[in-house]
Amino acid sequence: MTEIERRVREAAGGDHDAFAHVVRAYQSMVFSLALHFLNDRSVAEETAQEVFLSLYRNLDSIRSEAHLQHWLRKVTGHRCIDTLRTNKDQVARDGDWQQAEAASVDPDPSDPILAGRLRRLVASLPEVPRLVLIMRYQEDLAPSEIATQLEMPVNTVKSHLHRSLALLRQKLGWDSERQKYEPYRG
Repeated sequence: MTEIERRVREAAGGDHDAFAHVVRAYQSMVFSLALHFLNDRSVAEETAQEVFLSLYRNLDSIRSEAHLQHWLRKVTGHRCIDTLRTNKDQVARDGDWQQAEAASVDPDPSDPILAGRLRRLVASLPEVPRLVLIMRYQEDLAPSEIATQLEMPVNTVKSHLHRSLALLRQKLGWDSERQKYEPYRG
């Protein structure tokens, strides 16, 4: 039994310190996923709190550390989509991506202007393709893991990735045939 699994069992028995330990272990992952999806720090914080409140209510159902990670990513993704759908006026799709860089896996992009433009383009994608891209490239999950977590076929995940990346390349002006940057004129 891992340390996290032990803490989850203790938390399920009412140990608040054990639950705080579990939250500290996974708060970065949950917040990062919410922030990159929602583009709003305060809404991402609220969403992360809702996810952990839901975890607290469902501690008895967690079977392992891998299950916990899977559960947190799945619930976070669904909460983000729900939040976006119910609070479209509150959640800014072109939010302050400088805030998101603090939680980014690669906080020092070689071309910050291109990175910012790419983040805005990703934020403009529909909810599910955006979530798939974030899970693939921000959370570094394999397509099969994304398919499991979002309960969709692997080929659907791959289709979302392929179409979204093609669209992003087009909007960025990247000509994949010649492998060079051509400004988008549309």
